[in-house]
Amino acid sequence: MTLFDTGLGRAVLGVAALGMTTVAALAEYPERSINMVIPYGAGGATDISARAISAPLGDAVGQPLVMANITGAGGATGSVAVQNAKPDGYTMLFARVGSHTVSPAMKATLPYTLDDFRFVTVYEINPFACAVAAGSDITSMEELVAKAKSDGISFSSSGVGSGLHLGGAMVLDAFGLEDAANTATHIPQQGGGAAATAVLNGTADFLCTNTSALAGFVANGQMTPLMVTTAEPVVGFDAPTAAELGHPELEQLVGWTGIAGPAGLPDEVAAKWEDWMATAAADPKFRETMEAAGSIIDVMSPEEANTFIREQYEVFRALVDDLGMRIEG
Repeated sequence: MTLFDTGLGRAVLGVAALGMTTVAALAEYPERSINMVIPYGAGGATDISARAISAPLGDAVGQPLVMANITGAGGATGSVAVQNAKPDGYTMLFARVGSHTVSPAMKATLPYTLDDFRFVTVYEINPFACAVAAGSDITSMEELVAKAKSDGISFSSSGVGSGLHLGGAMVLDAFGLEDAANTATHIPQQGGGAAATAVLNGTADFLCTNTSALAGFVANGQMTPLMVTTAEPVVGFDAPTAAELGHPELEQLVGWTGIAGPAGLPDEVAAKWEDWMATAAADPKFRETMEAAGSIIDVMSPEEANTFIREQYEVFRALVDDLGMRIEG
């Protein structure tokens, strides 16, 4: 009698067969369309980036990408939808600086942590710009801060605990507004597009958001940029840099866009996304679109992305503590 005539032998064969089946299943991924969750509304930086990459990424994947805006709670609603999905690569998230560094740093009761996700890439870095509606009586950061100190001022964001929320308070604090997080009136909206609309219709005085979300409004003459958070000027934004205004520390205020799946996403799936994103991000039309809005295209590996995001989290956690913006409830 050989080993394979025994129960142990049959068990070994069964385990081996299961392993081969798993490998085969991963090798065939993806066999169907992939759901891509955008956790912010139409017109914001995340939506713009996701829509711009969708065509070349779909070509690289070889299956349809079903794009869905699942908004609310500063990106948390869409993030939770992916957190709770099966980690098989068929439900993925366009994660953002707000949803995965700022909100975790600010919100004690956020229904997820960074450990609930596996990032397969960060592919876009973009600076912030602060802007007002065209025709506003505010024409410079000096005038904005002067109004904040004398009459009070309001700023819009894509939600409580979002990158835009922290960004507005951070900028005002840097320019000397005492207790900026509470002195200025924060007006949260459902997404970055709605935050820009709030400034355009006079609901809010200004916003600080990614250049990619403002580029169209600036080019059309609807909004006036007052500052960009870069060391060098941004093409299309006739505004001084934070460094030129004496605040180089604001250069750490940047946005990013990445793609993540639920925790437990297999290594083989993550590796496929790394290859797909390298191909998609090289697309000339995508690069032209995003770079025209001031974005820097930099495709990170899964390992690099996870390290980068955790480092960003530590930076923003320190800022939240300094500004007293921790949300406990």
